[in-house]
Amino acid sequence: MFDSLLRDTCGLSNFWAVLIECVLVGLLVLAAYATLAIILIFMERKVCAYFQCRIGPMRVGPWGTLQVIADVLKMLIKEIFFVDRSDKLLYCIAPFLVIIASVGTFSFLPWSQGWNVLDFNVGIFLLTAISSIGVIGIFMAGWASNNKYSVVSAMRGAVQLISYEMSLGLCLISAVILTGTMQISGIVEAQTGPWQWLIFQGHIPAILAFLVFCIAGNAEANRGPFDLAEAESELTAGYHTEYSGMGFGFFYLAEYLNLFVVSGIATTVFLGGWAPVNIGIAAFDSVMDYIPGIVWFLGKTFVVVFLLMWIRWTFPRLRIDQILKLEWKYLMPLSLCIIVLMVICVSFGLTFTING
Repeated sequence: MFDSLLRDTCGLSNFWAVLIECVLVGLLVLAAYATLAIILIFMERKVCAYFQCRIGPMRVGPWGTLQVIADVLKMLIKEIFFVDRSDKLLYCIAPFLVIIASVGTFSFLPWSQGWNVLDFNVGIFLLTAISSIGVIGIFMAGWASNNKYSVVSAMRGAVQLISYEMSLGLCLISAVILTGTMQISGIVEAQTGPWQWLIFQGHIPAILAFLVFCIAGNAEANRGPFDLAEAESELTAGYHTEYSGMGFGFFYLAEYLNLFVVSGIATTVFLGGWAPVNIGIAAFDSVMDYIPGIVWFLGKTFVVVFLLMWIRWTFPRLRIDQILKLEWKYLMPLSLCIIVLMVICVSFGLTFTING
């Protein structure tokens, strides 16, 4: 409709119509990105306070709702400085690489039916490829800062992220095997129907893949208990110790939005995405179908976000050897076994489906 308005009513050429549409979509993505970051930061503070028997921020705004806004304004006006004898080019590029990887993966999330910013027939492949760009930004930030603590943090972060990307990718492959498509919208559409979420269709291997994905996703987002790259007691602030102002803000935003992205991908691939809860009872299913898809998607995603926050504020930080042992000795072999089990289930028709 908007496209026809630009072309027919306004008389714009194909180039200008597409350019205006891309700019507007980009602005909408950035607006959603910033809004969700504010919500997630506030939610993290309140959830953390609840687990620690506190009340969290309460001074700025009612119930502390404007505290994050005040922090953002403070960060915007802080001075941006450069470190002596640092690699200034890499130092400046690193935050942008991290935020580009975060926004890129964020753009793949299907908010509702037809609400896909990026939807390719090899969407899962592109999603994992774009997310890996963030590793480069983290390593560049630590290396370019000319700070031994930042370098150690960057090395820890790089080896951790590269390791856990293997389990993430294998879990997504198990979903591709079950649905027969790498297109994200196709994966969601394969889960529309009574009890058709992948954790139900694929039963045991899909449930195991979902659990492994959540653990590995927590590590990919540098969240506790996998936040060794930002271990405050050892490395001050980690690889972004020498950053200030919005340079630090980009890392901060990316961390929280990566949490949302991981939860959104888990929701999309294993929990039906925007598909409503259908149980095969006509009256119940008709009521559930009236709820908009974006409400279902956000509701499921924030449930997963809460579970990951629960994990962060429950378990102590792991050592680097424990983190790598968990991945290479346990999660990686388990992920390979999940793929074998999923292939067996699909090949012999052992998946759970309801016809009609």
